[in-house]
Amino acid sequence: MAEVDGAKVENEVSVFDTEVIGEGEIGKSIASRRKEPYSHTLVAAGNWYIRVLDPLYAPEIAEALDAVVLPPLLPLPDIPKKPRYTDLDSLADALDASVGCEGREREKDVVNAMTCVTERSEEPCAYLELHGTFAERDDALRLAVSVPELSRFIVTAGNWSVQFCDRSLGREAADDLGGAVVS
Repeated sequence: MAEVDGAKVENEVSVFDTEVIGEGEIGKSIASRRKEPYSHTLVAAGNWYIRVLDPLYAPEIAEALDAVVLPPLLPLPDIPKKPRYTDLDSLADALDASVGCEGREREKDVVNAMTCVTERSEEPCAYLELHGTFAERDDALRLAVSVPELSRFIVTAGNWSVQFCDRSLGREAADDLGGAVVS
């Protein structure tokens, strides 16, 4: 048990003796925990991993321990390889032409991410993100949908994703931008 920003966070820690257990076995253990039926969110590095029972805190735990977040390997739909965007502003412009994207604010702690207000919202309702690789995109998608407390409707294709707080906006943007829906 740990306390993060006043909230109690329960974790399960697994550490392996590398003189007894090989790296391949550690990898198999991690992979089995990420797949169904378990679908755990893990923070891992070296010869250890932590099952984070509340995935919302996984990024903070990973940062504190100089580790990486491994979201569950939840099945994703077929995601189109295109369109791709060269920069975040191009994605925001495309979204603006679809459902609006005003009041754009870049995220301070996340490279290539911003929020904006859509035409049917008064507060930021869209979270836009560019991803370096398909694998990074898929990991971000799996992490986003692994937190049940945060209701999200996600549209994605190529190297980008947009998380919406409104399902109808997401459907409309998916049609206009040629993206797949992940929810």
